[in-house]
Amino acid sequence: MPSAGEIRRQVAEETERRNRLAVPSFAGGFLYLLSSIVIAATLNNAPTVGLLQGLQPALSGVANPAVSPRAAEVKFISHRALPLIAGSFVASVAVLVLMLILLMLLRAVVYRRPNTWAAARPLVVAGGIAVAIASLAHQIVSAIETHKFAVGHDLTGHAVEQALTKSTPDQIVAYLSLIAGLALAAGMITVMINALRVGLLPRWMGILGMFSALLIFLPIGGATLQLVPAFWMVMMGLLNSQKWPGGDPPAWTEGEARPWPSRAQVQAERAGRDPRTAAGVADAPPAPAPVKASSRKRRKRGARG
Repeated sequence: MPSAGEIRRQVAEETERRNRLAVPSFAGGFLYLLSSIVIAATLNNAPTVGLLQGLQPALSGVANPAVSPRAAEVKFISHRALPLIAGSFVASVAVLVLMLILLMLLRAVVYRRPNTWAAARPLVVAGGIAVAIASLAHQIVSAIETHKFAVGHDLTGHAVEQALTKSTPDQIVAYLSLIAGLALAAGMITVMINALRVGLLPRWMGILGMFSALLIFLPIGGATLQLVPAFWMVMMGLLNSQKWPGGDPPAWTEGEARPWPSRAQVQAERAGRDPRTAAGVADAPPAPAPVKASSRKRRKRGARG
């Protein structure tokens, strides 16, 4: 068990690291949201091919038309490669900031709970770096492949598929993104669960962090749902700057685990009862007062009269 002096040094080191990460946490949240907005706005007016448009060549008796109905979509993406790459670069920076936040939090967790899963750190590091690389590499590969299509003469459906998803570099980046996202999500969820166990994060922040990990692994919902990881990072900036409403969770200031009370314990405190009786053990009802013998005798005489 660490001594009081070791705990004070640990708390001081954690406070210094949190102060250094406060501004980057705020910036990371804004950058993550900005990247989603830039990419969504760039692709907002992309030409789409409806069901009838896609079936029109086949209905006309042309199995493989010389110009695919999706050719305009590929050229649209090619002409907007620069803002797409810029948006992915911003997202990569935000993911690296997220990785630093998780490593800082994990270090504090391990000090308070040494039996934390040892694989959490390599998952966060490898996953964070790989996600940042894959995010940028995806747009760079897309820019190269769509440019080849735009300046080439092959505008068939097969060429469209190669330009968008089927080329070898696209396939490699897709698999890398899948594995990297899974690693980062697993590491982040592990950090969130253990941070809740030792009391370093409020419950809703831990749950929101786990949901953010799933959204990073499966980037669905466009800029709307990507607001969730951005909001979580901004809230971590608030926590790291020691400006959390009501003060830091006690686990930060005490330098040891301070698990949050259970729902039963909270209800017991509110009711002013012993927490041990709040786990479902009700207070025993008072025994009925014994009836005195003299009272019974008086009732019997009254009945005879």
